[in-house]
Amino acid sequence: MNRQPLRLAIIEATRILERAGVASPRFDAEVIAAHVLGVERGRLPMVPLVDPPVIEAIGQLVQQRAKRIPLQYLTGWAALGDITVAVGAGVFVPRPETELLLEWGVKFLQGREFPVVVDLCTGSGALALAVAHARPDAVVYAVDIDPQALAWARHNADVHADAGNTPIRLYSGDIGDPTMFAELDGLVDLVLCNPPYVPEGTPVPPEVAEHDPPRAVFAEESGLAVIRHAIAAGARLLRPGGGLAIEHDDTHGSAVPALVRARRVLTGVEGHTDLTGRARFVTARRLG
Repeated sequence: MNRQPLRLAIIEATRILERAGVASPRFDAEVIAAHVLGVERGRLPMVPLVDPPVIEAIGQLVQQRAKRIPLQYLTGWAALGDITVAVGAGVFVPRPETELLLEWGVKFLQGREFPVVVDLCTGSGALALAVAHARPDAVVYAVDIDPQALAWARHNADVHADAGNTPIRLYSGDIGDPTMFAELDGLVDLVLCNPPYVPEGTPVPPEVAEHDPPRAVFAEESGLAVIRHAIAAGARLLRPGGGLAIEHDDTHGSAVPALVRARRVLTGVEGHTDLTGRARFVTARRLG
């Protein structure tokens, strides 16, 4: 069996993905190759030659990715912080920009022992599980309204608990319900939320339009409907000095901080940008 250079297969995969309009063709080609080989992407240079079946398997996944099927659906996982979660049809795929919101939240918890954390609109459970991994002493609650998302979150929560991470407490619920987590009112150290926030009718890439659940992406009221509920829930749940962080659309750089400032119990409102410099999330603290 004639072994072939892996480097040439990645170059060809990159060319195919570039032609298909994939945003990060080289990265995706390398991730697919690493997935097929069962190695970390950084170790690909240590695999100079591969057997023809490997080339064929890479090619098949590349053709799927060229159809704009999300990379994470093909590999079966997505990363956030220091963890990975299983993802697929019916659940929102965690995005790299949420790393910054996670980093802010973990840093905010420094110096707080046994903090109580709530993740609103948890989706795959990635944000809640990443916090639980970073802070094993935390009591982490997570909630979502979508049954399919909750099924993925339950699977991911079980996998991480079996691996020795602190279990999260997962609930089905509507964050617009003022009685949700009523027993936690005024007791929470940190509220995080990556809600649906894209204004309805906004053009989005095929990976989003054809695969992400629409209710996890789009929101009414120019994308602000669920964010309003998240702000109200945060104001109610947080203990004095507790922190709130909510991700938003890059068109919401003024609107969301203004909505947070309108809550008199919230102070220190600050807007944050993502790695491309776009407005991406807002943070605040509960007075007291």
